[in-house]
Amino acid sequence: MSDLSYRARRILYAVVTEFIASGEPVGSRTLAKKYGLDLSAASIRNVLSDLEEGGYLRQPHTSAGRIPTDAAFRLFIDTLMQICPLSSEDRRQIARRFARLSPSADWMRESGRFLSELTGTVAVVAAPKRDMSTLRQLRFIPTCAGEMLAVIVLADGTVENRFVQVERPIHEAELGRIHNLLAEVIEGRTLGEVRELFARQLQDDRIQMDSLRHRAFDLGRRAVGALDEHGGMVIEGQARLLRHPEFSDVERMRRLVLALSEREAIVALLDRTIQAKEVHVGSEAGDLAGGALSVVAAPYTDQGRVAGSIGVLGPTRMDYPKVLPLVEATADAMTAVLERAHRGSGDSKS
Repeated sequence: MSDLSYRARRILYAVVTEFIASGEPVGSRTLAKKYGLDLSAASIRNVLSDLEEGGYLRQPHTSAGRIPTDAAFRLFIDTLMQICPLSSEDRRQIARRFARLSPSADWMRESGRFLSELTGTVAVVAAPKRDMSTLRQLRFIPTCAGEMLAVIVLADGTVENRFVQVERPIHEAELGRIHNLLAEVIEGRTLGEVRELFARQLQDDRIQMDSLRHRAFDLGRRAVGALDEHGGMVIEGQARLLRHPEFSDVERMRRLVLALSEREAIVALLDRTIQAKEVHVGSEAGDLAGGALSVVAAPYTDQGRVAGSIGVLGPTRMDYPKVLPLVEATADAMTAVLERAHRGSGDSKS
């Protein structure tokens, strides 16, 4: 940044802002007319030429205007742009949408769909890691000889069903005592903590001598052990991203579609973006869609711990001053949904 003069910074800011708005190469005449630079078109062209030599701009062809490079967007985000505060309408819209959003199995999809609508591009939501989810209830239902259905209820309202093999039948009275024992030990614990507890208890000599407790913990261990430790993810708004002119070319569209199918890579990219605490622009996001995408992401929390992430994938010219606060506000609203779920769970217990 120190190698750019004040004039160069003003012109670079104008180029990036205009390119974000139009998606077209920016010429000196446009800058002179729209941005009040108090410079002649010739002076502006000289600065544009210097910025091109510095790696901040490029020309698609000789007679065209300039296009910002990834380096220009990086500098714009880090030092030039001014974050747009959320409008009162956006605040009201977010509050209304999430106030009626229950923490059901579809709360992630609804959050992603809403963020996609707000930003006009693809939204990605990575689920909480299962080990961090609080276990609310664990019940077993006899189904047939040698088999029981484990019903696992998480604090966010998610219900998972898993079949568990049993060596001998469990009578109704014994099953009631097993349920009571499990309810005592799982209350307020995360899935990861419950897994560790069952493994530890089953190694205890005293538990091995207590046939009922041993059977309860063994059933519990097999039920929660069958759950996938990793949460899922949802992607919403793919059609919105495909409508951007950057992806009108058939080859670019093909790359984009392939990139959006790389779900593990996208989740890893969200994690890296959050850890770096900055936007990943174009090539900084790796070879996703040939380096043509940028990522804005924010974490949401559950009981004070990072539980998952939400973000957007968009063209490098996405409207960062607008998108950043929208992503952060949506993440905060998701955190509030989870907190509301825990309060509701506490109220129901009392």
